[in-house]
Amino acid sequence: MQTPLVTVDWLHSHLSDPDLVILDATQAGKKADHEGLQLPGARHFDFKRTFADRENELPNMLPSPEAFATEAQKLGISNTSKIVVYDRLGVYSSPRVWWMFRTMGHDQVVVLDGGLPEWVRCGYEVEPVQRYDSLPGSFATVFNPDLVKGIQDVYQNLSGKKALVVDARSAGRFEGIAPEPRAGLSSGHIPDSKNLPFPDVLRDGKFKPKAELLGLFQTLDLGDQPLIFSCGSGITACILYVASELVLSNEKAVYDGSWTEWAQDEKAPIVGGASE
Repeated sequence: MQTPLVTVDWLHSHLSDPDLVILDATQAGKKADHEGLQLPGARHFDFKRTFADRENELPNMLPSPEAFATEAQKLGISNTSKIVVYDRLGVYSSPRVWWMFRTMGHDQVVVLDGGLPEWVRCGYEVEPVQRYDSLPGSFATVFNPDLVKGIQDVYQNLSGKKALVVDARSAGRFEGIAPEPRAGLSSGHIPDSKNLPFPDVLRDGKFKPKAELLGLFQTLDLGDQPLIFSCGSGITACILYVASELVLSNEKAVYDGSWTEWAQDEKAPIVGGASE
């Protein structure tokens, strides 16, 4: 599992692997086709509540390694598990879960390209959403701090300029001409950041071919500097992370608090925005 992506054909041919764990990472509240259905044997990964820092007021924040390990064990996950993550929107929240496991030191994890819609389109079997009780796993974390950045890291980068922040939000929100979906937040962007809206790297719920992805990143003039991916609350930033992992060798990380944290900080400079 040396790639961040696998096809539905690959997954279908490996369903009998005893180490395989399929995780449904569909975000609660997001309407999608095939509601009430899941891949055979899938286990639900709730990254907004169960796998989140409950003490943090910001949404979706990465939990402690200890908390993450405990919840992963409840899902029957061990360090030998080969994890395939999907969602019912094609590609949306599954890259976030991929990044979380990578941050916790588990490399045997991939995203199902196209998710449940692609699985259904290819005629593979589905089942009603249900809960599977499994024996507890023995998952242990080896936290990799290089893959996650906090607001102080982004502050320091304003002067050091060692890394480039790439923002996955829409162009309107990035430029400050469209409102943020969260009440009270200004739109705009982090100084010196660049914009690549996450839908630009997708087509029909799947990642675009590598040649097209490389072309998109090349328009940003990234060079070989480290990249910090940001978005509204740390979800779609991970879509860009996966896309870049397919074609770029740059060091990469996610700004976990993303725009929700930055726009609420009174000291944070904002380019192009005004409070709504």
